[in-house]
Amino acid sequence: MLLSDLFPFPRPISLGAVAGVALWALAFYLGFSSLADRAFERGYGWFQSRLGKAQSQEAVAEVLASLVSLIPFLLIGGLAYAGLTLTLGGSWAVSFGLIASIGSGVYELGRRNSQPSK
Repeated sequence: MLLSDLFPFPRPISLGAVAGVALWALAFYLGFSSLADRAFERGYGWFQSRLGKAQSQEAVAEVLASLVSLIPFLLIGGLAYAGLTLTLGGSWAVSFGLIASIGSGVYELGRRNSQPSK
C-alpha cells in the first residue's frame, strides 16, 4: 500500500521529498531546541488548562503539545527543502538536509554538555 493510496493528493508525494522535509525539520528542531522547548511548555500549559489536571489528561496534554510544537519546524523544513530543490535539485536538498541534521545534532550535544548540571 502506497502513501498515495491512503491520501489522494492531486500530485504524488515522493519518498525523497518526505525524507528531505523530515531531515530539514530535524535540523531546525535541534538547532533551535530552546525555542522548541519553549513552544512545548506553552502548548503544554495551554492544553492542560483546556483539558483539566487529571493524571490521564496530563498525558494527553503532553502528547498534543509535543505534536503541535513540531508543526512550525515541519513547515520551515518544507520551505528549506522546496527552496533547495528549486535551486539545486532534490538529491542535493536531501544531502544538505542530512549534513544540517548531523551538524545541528553535534551543536546540540555540545550545547547541553556546556550547560551546568542541575
